[in-house]
Amino acid sequence: MKISGISFSELNLEKLPGGLVPAIIQDDRTLQVLMLGYMNREAYEKTLAEGRVTFYSRTRQCLWTKGETSGNWLEAVSVAADCDADTLLVRVIPHGPTCHTGARTCFGKATPDEEGFIRYLQSVIQGRHREMPEGSYTSRLFTRGVNKIAQKVGEEAVETVIEAVAGNRDALVYEASDLVYHLLVLLEATGLSIADLERELARRHA
Repeated sequence: MKISGISFSELNLEKLPGGLVPAIIQDDRTLQVLMLGYMNREAYEKTLAEGRVTFYSRTRQCLWTKGETSGNWLEAVSVAADCDADTLLVRVIPHGPTCHTGARTCFGKATPDEEGFIRYLQSVIQGRHREMPEGSYTSRLFTRGVNKIAQKVGEEAVETVIEAVAGNRDALVYEASDLVYHLLVLLEATGLSIADLERELARRHA
């Protein structure tokens, strides 16, 4: 898949020693920052053309497509430059852990693996909706339709309220998690997503 992006010549090359531009890699689903790499023109254009993130290795002084040895590659979703045109933000779907240590992100000590998991869960639910695998509880919910899914949201909301009023912290977390999951399924079934909620909440905040 070819990824759209600005021309490399549009970057502020005068500020980039050796023509290398820093590339911040961000998970498109969870919004976690995964790593920082560097790209020269060839690496940048290869990333856009092939859809797999390629860097320029300053150590080996050659191109390096992430995952070419480990198999843990980065599927490029979008590429954008910052306001000074001297840094790239590359949003990706990671296929396997990003860090050489086996962690999801190279900033693992600063960002726990659970961060952004709700967005990741949303992507899993969207995948279930597309593929409808047999034996999947999520698939069964979609098969039953919006009315039944909405009913489950209502049931989980009541159970969440009961545990909150009773002051049962652990049970509240458990039931609230059920509520969030079923709400995500309902949003997907009605063609909506977390992004729609964020836009509405941001509108209210403004």
